[in-house]
Amino acid sequence: MKPSRDISRLIEIMAALRAPKTGCPWDIEQDFSTIAPYTIEEAYEVADAIARGNLDDLRDELGDLLLQVVYHAQMAQEAGDFAFSDVVEAITTKMIRRHPHVFGDEEARSAGMAKGMWEKIKGEEKAEKRSARLARGLDPEDNGKGFLDSVPVALPALTRALKLQEKAARVGFDWSEAAPILDKIEEEIGELREALAKGETAEIKDEFGDMLFAVVNLGRHLKLDSEAALSGTNEKFRSRFHYVERAIDASGSTLEKATLDEMEALWQQAKGAK
Repeated sequence: MKPSRDISRLIEIMAALRAPKTGCPWDIEQDFSTIAPYTIEEAYEVADAIARGNLDDLRDELGDLLLQVVYHAQMAQEAGDFAFSDVVEAITTKMIRRHPHVFGDEEARSAGMAKGMWEKIKGEEKAEKRSARLARGLDPEDNGKGFLDSVPVALPALTRALKLQEKAARVGFDWSEAAPILDKIEEEIGELREALAKGETAEIKDEFGDMLFAVVNLGRHLKLDSEAALSGTNEKFRSRFHYVERAIDASGSTLEKATLDEMEALWQQAKGAK
């Protein structure tokens, strides 16, 4: 087996890894649920390479992510459900359908993307999926029957909170402006204080979650992505702590030996440093 630029070689490699008698024991024993965490991890590593501006890493991480798609498709093919070619056909069909202003006839292209067309197309796709599931004798509402049930459970919690709020807002369930949400956050903080005073772990967790949800809502009204905002703060914290670490190391001491006052003084220096 030799490397190739052809996607078919990757599919062949995956099939060989999953071959019952001659494949890799680890790959053979995997299923959709055990591979899913790796799929999510690889997507994050793609995003990390982009954030670092490292195109060599991006090339490699995109390959790792593509392998995940091929892996899932191979397992589906083994079960007789679909193959990689069906995945390609499904996404190309979707892209062509969702962009009539690009791929449609001359009249559609000249008209551009009409208002409401996107939701109309997605509605048609949902109806087709429902019909297909009914034809297979399956529950047509496999992802839940509620209005918000189409928001994936596996999303990062902050992102899922944002998606739930955005979808509820489409039908008018939303704050009219950002200012009252600050009051809501203060209310949630008060309830968290009460829970802390009682010392009940389950209630503390619940109230802490309510507070975070309200903060995400504020970010949405401020046109901020909470996940992206927190990522920026995470990096700022890492960078400043690294400043503290280097300063302590230069003094001949260690983080373990440094006092909190010493670290706080260096932290304030880090805040002033560019």
